[in-house]
Amino acid sequence: MNPIVEAFAFFLGFLGWLMVGVALPNRYWKVSSVDGNVITTSTIYENLWMSCATDSTGVHNCRDFPSLLALNGYIQASRALMIASIVFGTFGLVATLVGMQCSKIGGENYLLKGRIAAIGGVFFLLQGLSTMIAVSWYAANITQQFFDQFYPGTKYEIGEGLYIGWSSATLAICGGSCLLCACKFKNPSEKVSYPYQSSSRGHVLSTVETSAPSNYGRNAYV
Repeated sequence: MNPIVEAFAFFLGFLGWLMVGVALPNRYWKVSSVDGNVITTSTIYENLWMSCATDSTGVHNCRDFPSLLALNGYIQASRALMIASIVFGTFGLVATLVGMQCSKIGGENYLLKGRIAAIGGVFFLLQGLSTMIAVSWYAANITQQFFDQFYPGTKYEIGEGLYIGWSSATLAICGGSCLLCACKFKNPSEKVSYPYQSSSRGHVLSTVETSAPSNYGRNAYV
């Protein structure tokens, strides 16, 4: 594997993992829409954990969701997927750090280290897919309610937390793909050829005995 590709994939995975941690507690997953409202006195915004409101004076009031079982199914699923994404990203970071060639962890068995790095790439892919499913599912419900003319409740628009989640998922998927492609190009059956260097120690010189020409013929011997 190319150490530059490994380092670049590790950087993408680490950045995606950090952005998941930023997107999960972000309060602006959805923001109340002002479309069609002549007078707006307050703005409501929500995420996976709480609902907040701010008035024209700038005072913010937040309350946690009182019951987990009373929440909509997509919110519960998005919570589970985002938490699983952080777990997958942690395993991916550890596996990639162990499997990198520039790392001294795990010895110098580069074949084994390459396989561990590939496992880290799989974890990064799982992280990206989990995050992508969570934020896309949440955004799909927002847009469905927004364009439903018969929806009686408050209509929302997509908040900044979802954009951070999409960016995180893209980085994680790119990092995992780089690791898997780098491992795929490496053929374990390839043998590295080393230039032959002769050693002076134990070098045996072959001697050739030359016999002096004889003036006697074969019949001269009895």
